[in-house]
This record gives sequence, C-alpha cells and structure tokens, in this order.
Amino acid sequence: MRIKTMKIIDPEKIQCRARLLAGLNEDPQVGRAIDLLAEALRNGRKVLVFGNGGSATQSSHFAAELVNKFYFRRQALPALALSADMASVTSIANDEEFAAVFSRQVEAFTVAGDVALGITTSGRSENVLRGLAKAREKGAVTMALAGSRTDELQAVPVDVLVAVADEDTPTIQEMHLFLLHIIAEAVEKKLFGGNHD
Repeated sequence: MRIKTMKIIDPEKIQCRARLLAGLNEDPQVGRAIDLLAEALRNGRKVLVFGNGGSATQSSHFAAELVNKFYFRRQALPALALSADMASVTSIANDEEFAAVFSRQVEAFTVAGDVALGITTSGRSENVLRGLAKAREKGAVTMALAGSRTDELQAVPVDVLVAVADEDTPTIQEMHLFLLHIIAEAVEKKLFGGNHD
C-alpha cells in the first residue's frame, strides 16, 4: 500500500520568509550592527542582550555563541543574557516591577562603550524599552531587533534598529534567529578569521 505524502509547509510561508530575508540582506542596519559589535568587543567592551519569552531564549542563544564559539574555537567574548539570571529577574520583578528587570541590570553592569541589544517582536515591550533607554544613559551603543512596529524604539532612540517587515510573531522570531546567527558568524570572522571545525 502506497502512503500518500502531504505537504506540511504552506509554500506561501516559505515565499514570505524568502522575501523577508532578501529585504534584510539589503538592510544597511545589519552591517552596522556587525561593525559596532565587533568594534566594541575588539576594544574590550561587553554585550548585554535581553528580551522576553522566545526573545529571552534567543538572547541566551546569542550570548552563548559569543562566549563560547559560533564556528571555531577562539578567545571567549564577554556577553550576558540578562533574562538568564532568575534570581535577579525575579527579585527585581518582586521588589520593583517587571518593567525594571532589564534596566536595573543594565544599570549594574553597563559601562560606556558596551553594546546593549534588545530583542522585541512587538517593538513595545516596556522592560526592553527601559533597558535600552538606561543603556543609552550609561553611554552604551544601543541596538534593537524588532518587527514592523518600531515607533517606540525610535523614540528611545536606538543607534541601530533592524526591523523585520512583518507583524506575525513566529515569523519575526524566525528572522531574528537567522539574523543573530549571521551577526555571530560575521563578528567572529571579523575578530578572529578562522575556519569551521
């Protein structure tokens, strides 16, 4: 008996992602993010990354790729995912308010020249906006990955804003992960050269 195979992925979803990736490939903000991150790390500064939910896990993922490696073994790079420290997140949320969970940590850890990268699919996460504003106040380079709604991020303002031209959360998250991989790979190559393991 022959088993009928079904297409699981809607072809329109694939075409949508392809269009979004093509747009991001032409966005000068991506190259600017890579250059500024590499420059900060070359100068001994660190990267603080933060976001909520899926963006929190992507923050941890990106920080790990800088600290450990992306493609090849090399010197560790200083990066912190601010959503990963549950004691800090929960104590700040409990004693202050959830909107302060990133800004308090940014206040504690940031020095001028560091990079603060906020990830928000909605572009409106209050704790991400506050974290970026505090980083700017501390003299950090501020970057954000977002979807198509960027008014509140532009009002912070941020130095680099990479916006995925879509409003669908899973789609934006997929593009953010792709971007974080591209950025990690490019920063690693800029700083160390090298080949894949």
